[in-house]
Amino acid sequence: MGGARDGTGAATTGTAGPSGARRGIPAGVWILGFVSMLMDISSEMIHALLPIYMVTVLGASALAVGLIEGIAEATASTTKVFSGALSDWLGRRKFLAAFGYGLAALTKPIFPLAPSIEWLIAARFIDRVGKGIRGAPRDALVADIAPPHLRGASFGLRQSLDTIGAFLGPLLAIGLMWLTADHFQAVFWIAVIPALLSVGLIVIAVKEPERPKQERRVRMPLHRDELRRLGATYWWVVVVAAVFTLARFSEAFLILRAQSIGLPVALIPIVLVIMSLAYSLSAYPIGILSDRVNRLTLLAVGLILLLAADLALAFASNLAWVGIGVMFWGLHMGFTQGLLATLIAETSPAELRGTAFGMFNLITGVALLVASVIAGALWDMAGPQGTFLAGAAFALLTLAGLFTIRERLRGQAVLDRDAACR
Repeated sequence: MGGARDGTGAATTGTAGPSGARRGIPAGVWILGFVSMLMDISSEMIHALLPIYMVTVLGASALAVGLIEGIAEATASTTKVFSGALSDWLGRRKFLAAFGYGLAALTKPIFPLAPSIEWLIAARFIDRVGKGIRGAPRDALVADIAPPHLRGASFGLRQSLDTIGAFLGPLLAIGLMWLTADHFQAVFWIAVIPALLSVGLIVIAVKEPERPKQERRVRMPLHRDELRRLGATYWWVVVVAAVFTLARFSEAFLILRAQSIGLPVALIPIVLVIMSLAYSLSAYPIGILSDRVNRLTLLAVGLILLLAADLALAFASNLAWVGIGVMFWGLHMGFTQGLLATLIAETSPAELRGTAFGMFNLITGVALLVASVIAGALWDMAGPQGTFLAGAAFALLTLAGLFTIRERLRGQAVLDRDAACR
């Protein structure tokens, strides 16, 4: 049913329709999606309120918010390198994924108990270490479980379920803030429950496939010889992803933008609801579509959506325009995140997928740290407009470079095929 692909992810034969994709995706991918969904409900109940809590209750600056968010994500990305490599060395991925989810669940009570910004930084740091430990092994596990012809659909499905949690969490936060009269700590305590359910589900329900006997054992995944085996096409995909990440920054700035227009504190989580709804509704259909068309074309569409989001948010004069900008932001995520994961899975050897996802997340995490710090500094110096106009400029530069890289990837794919034939 599925077809072969060139180095840009373009299908060369065969199609996979939406109903066929749903029937063919293994149960393990669905379960991992629900595990992600439950943890995201927990995390977003907290993170939807955290920027405002830090600024209005604990007195942090916008630059501090950007720095904290950037460091948190960079920490997760750095950890993914080692957990991904370890999963390749062990030949086992579920244990590390479950451990990462468990560590994140254990940090949730720190948020309501934190008396100062330092405690929140510590909680955010440890929580992101847990995310880092689980991220690369989980993505490699999805790639191991998914049939090759449904890999785009499988990553899109997991991303959609994950993002359903990302808008259910803020919705719950809105309702609970209303019921508790804006009691931040009460909402943070309730967020502990879905985190514990997530850990239970992955421990009990996820079954890891046996490692194929013919698959090469990896002794030192991060050795330069092994990294060289990832291949030039893989590294070009990483370059694309890193430049892309420079064009965007932490979603915390979407929340701060809505507050700057006058959105009440109790309704602040609606920002992440809109973004995550657009994200979740687009990620799975785009994943299915990417199994039939060129993936880099879809990435270019995602960049155009990011450009539209930045411009709408830069010039927004009312909450309606903020909502439009946030919706475009969510759509750009749906068009890009699952596709990048699929490209990483397709351009790396099966025995090095954990390492491949780890290196990918490290490099894009550093790019996100740089983007978030720049965004925070621009916000303090030039206000929201300066921040989002800078994002639009980066998006334009990335879009221009994407077409050059697309040709390089296509040429590299031809060389890879010729080498394989020899």
